[in-house]
Amino acid sequence: MDMRRAGERYQGGDPAAGIETWHAFSFGAHYDPDNLRFGAVLACNEERLAPGAGFDEHPHSHTEIVTWVVEGELTHRDSTGHESVVRHGDVQRLSSAGGVRHVERNDGPEPLTFIQMWLAPLRPGGDPSYEVVRGIADSTPYAVPEAGAMLHVRRLGPGERTAVPDGAYAYVHVVRGDVRLDGEELGTGDSARITDAKGLEAEGLAEAELLIWEMNAASLVACSGTRARPAPRP
Repeated sequence: MDMRRAGERYQGGDPAAGIETWHAFSFGAHYDPDNLRFGAVLACNEERLAPGAGFDEHPHSHTEIVTWVVEGELTHRDSTGHESVVRHGDVQRLSSAGGVRHVERNDGPEPLTFIQMWLAPLRPGGDPSYEVVRGIADSTPYAVPEAGAMLHVRRLGPGERTAVPDGAYAYVHVVRGDVRLDGEELGTGDSARITDAKGLEAEGLAEAELLIWEMNAASLVACSGTRARPAPRP
């Protein structure tokens, strides 16, 4: 188990434009050859957008993009005609496949924080697709078969426990609160990269919210068309 602390992330964004970003993996100008990916996960970015701020239209390809809003409202528009407002509790997925362009903005009156995770697909190409699952329930898994991965959302109170799924790879990100995992305490923004997980549990030390990726062995052998070094948004 490899623990990564919130303060170790790469800081990015454009503060003058109301954008603050924290990258858990090598990203754009923050290139670290020893931190390119874990299993299928290529990026885990915490984005904070002031009201009116956002990312203008930009392209993606050969990437499964999954977004979890922490607070505020995220407006999404893409080149296939989809437009949505995503809020806390919703899971958004954009399968960029052979290529798609999209816009992400905070058009609401309050600050916006969201976690965006990029996963490598098992096979390149195909047609882009998009969906939003509204108000996903606790412990309800969300499958991303294109990447051989399953997302688990866990919400814990003090003293409550949840199992970390057994599997070849598990990536645990603490969205908020404090938890104990295999004797280690993790706080908001901390993460754990676990190989061959078996019988692990996370315990809430305070009100906490976790995102856990369960990935199979094929997740490490993703399509060669996926970029190992994601480009920054404009």
